[in-house]
Amino acid sequence: MKPKIICILLAVVAMSSIVSNKARSQDLLQSSSTETKLALETEKMKQVQNENNSKQQPPLIDRKLFFGDPEISGAQLSPDGKFLAFRKPLNGIINIWVKGIDEPMSAARAVTEDKNSPILAYFWSQDSKNILFIQDKGGNENFRIYAVSPTAKVAQGQTVPEAKDLTPYEKVTARIYAVPENNPNIIIVGLNDRDQRFHDVYSVNIATGERKLLYKNDVNVASWVADLEGNLRLAVINLPDGGTQINRIEGDKLVEIYRCKFGETCSPIRFHKDGKRVYMVTNKGDQVDLTRLVLFNPQTQNLEVVDSDPEQKVDFGAPVFSKETEELIATVYIGDRQRIYPKNQQFAADLAYFKENLPDGELGLSSMTEDGQKMIVTISSDIDPGSAYVFDRQSKKLTLLYQILPELKRENLAGTTPIRYTARDGLEIPAYLTLPVGKPGRNLPVIVMPHGGPWARDIWGYDPFTQFLANRGYAVFQPNFRASTGFGKKFLNAGNKQWGTGAMQHDITDGVNYLIKEGIADQSRVGIFGVSYGGYATLAGLAFTPELYAVGVSYVGPSNLITLFQSIPPYWESFKAELELRMGNPETPEGREQLKQQSPLFSADKMKAPLMVIQGANDPRVKQAESDQIVAALRNKEIDVQYLLAPDEGHGFRKETNRLAVAAALEKFFAQHLQGRYQESVSPEVKKQLDDLTVDINTVKVSE
Repeated sequence: MKPKIICILLAVVAMSSIVSNKARSQDLLQSSSTETKLALETEKMKQVQNENNSKQQPPLIDRKLFFGDPEISGAQLSPDGKFLAFRKPLNGIINIWVKGIDEPMSAARAVTEDKNSPILAYFWSQDSKNILFIQDKGGNENFRIYAVSPTAKVAQGQTVPEAKDLTPYEKVTARIYAVPENNPNIIIVGLNDRDQRFHDVYSVNIATGERKLLYKNDVNVASWVADLEGNLRLAVINLPDGGTQINRIEGDKLVEIYRCKFGETCSPIRFHKDGKRVYMVTNKGDQVDLTRLVLFNPQTQNLEVVDSDPEQKVDFGAPVFSKETEELIATVYIGDRQRIYPKNQQFAADLAYFKENLPDGELGLSSMTEDGQKMIVTISSDIDPGSAYVFDRQSKKLTLLYQILPELKRENLAGTTPIRYTARDGLEIPAYLTLPVGKPGRNLPVIVMPHGGPWARDIWGYDPFTQFLANRGYAVFQPNFRASTGFGKKFLNAGNKQWGTGAMQHDITDGVNYLIKEGIADQSRVGIFGVSYGGYATLAGLAFTPELYAVGVSYVGPSNLITLFQSIPPYWESFKAELELRMGNPETPEGREQLKQQSPLFSADKMKAPLMVIQGANDPRVKQAESDQIVAALRNKEIDVQYLLAPDEGHGFRKETNRLAVAAALEKFFAQHLQGRYQESVSPEVKKQLDDLTVDINTVKVSE
């Protein structure tokens, strides 16, 4: 397996972060070491419980502090170091703002004016002349690429400079493959306008919008890799048997140079500055479990290992490269928490300085100037959504840019603890547990929050839902499970075809039973809530273990795996074979029966707990029909079911008023069934939005 697998998660582009995947032991079934670890985890949990007991229960925190738009976020330096860009609301919608590097934040000016949906991702062109950003319509994920000059004059009657639409095509999902340093006027993009299933490769001129075809994709290429000069060099093909084939591009021909089988990873990520070798993440081979970073020569096919986890516990996380020298300066691994390993003396000195002068937390580098002298450093933790600093290498000075949600009192938030528990077959499962502050750590109402993906994982850090629910008095349990990434291919592949009635769901169930056995959970007050695959796991929990849960909330979760397959976007075609191998093949009688048995919809007659369903009408991954089906089935059973449907959202809600409406409904729903606290006051705007989102379940129709 490789990062090619398209998660059912909402995909948000994270630019140049040094945060990645988390950790677990490679010796999955060694019971003696596991028992020792579990004893230590239990002792650690008791310490946390005692600490929580000594504190007073904090006041209710306004939901807007968890789910409102931050005043400032996502800062990035221009490569030439002359400008700072960041995201900030304009007329209630998050847009992009720019200021001169020496100007105060108050001097910043907006350069975009989207009036409908927040801009989630942007980056600078290599020559610092343009800001490029992506945007879709109402969450439909038909992303277009835009460019705007931060120095352009604003036309009379306008408030921002005009942005160029570089990919003005309907029903097309544009992808960005490269931003060449030696040719800053162009970007290398993928467009599926000719055939919706596959992305052809083009160079696009930022100034004129002119595009030039570089490669016509008729061979199921899933991704393309260019070198640092923008030359198209590699094509990655997903094979019908679920394997991956890496090809060298020679004119119009593709020459195979590396292959890994289904269940393994081989993913080229970036060319070396010598232009001859490529950095690649792989765990090819029967004797290799954890992914590692290698350098591979496409001509000679020589391979050398560059880095692997020094603790031999987790997959390779992320590389950090210098903008100045293009050299690898650090590697990152995520175990229970982040671990950073510097690769040269200069970055080692920088890292030591950060650790000495910044609070404890997870470090990030969001951007760096071309000369390497300035960078934006972020720091965040389980109780801190984060702060951003400008670091001047020459003066060794950190200057605070902003703190995200400064009015959120960190002392009132609850710490998150990494834990381990043993599944029914003896496998050790990594998880995170957050206990509410000021309440005895026993007989608590618990909300289980399985992550989305499912080929993703939970990590230690700030999560607004976790802190929101902990503030309302709940313990929040976030289990990883078989199929979670980051823990090696054995752990990942142990989740193949194990949805719902299999080991993936059993791992979640066994975690709940562990909390009950330890006395942490009140077994009569356990709820389950998840987004995307987590929404599916919610429905599966209510359908296949109805005695375990008192309430559930499914947020863009599929209810029928057969119709989920039938409605996948056309541009997922290259991943279809792997999805079938990991989930089941609906085209075969055996596969179809398996998927039916694992679909909560077909076991709706077993469900008895109240359910809330949240859905975006424009979701291209989990269609509205997935929610309509389960709502109608439970309505006919006269089970308490509530339905929120946003006509202007997709796979996860982006708009502030929609998020606040969901939060208001969510906390009240859980309070009714688990006896937690909730904020009774609701602003008129949010109340109106909640009324607009709430569906009369008697009107829900399901097409036969």
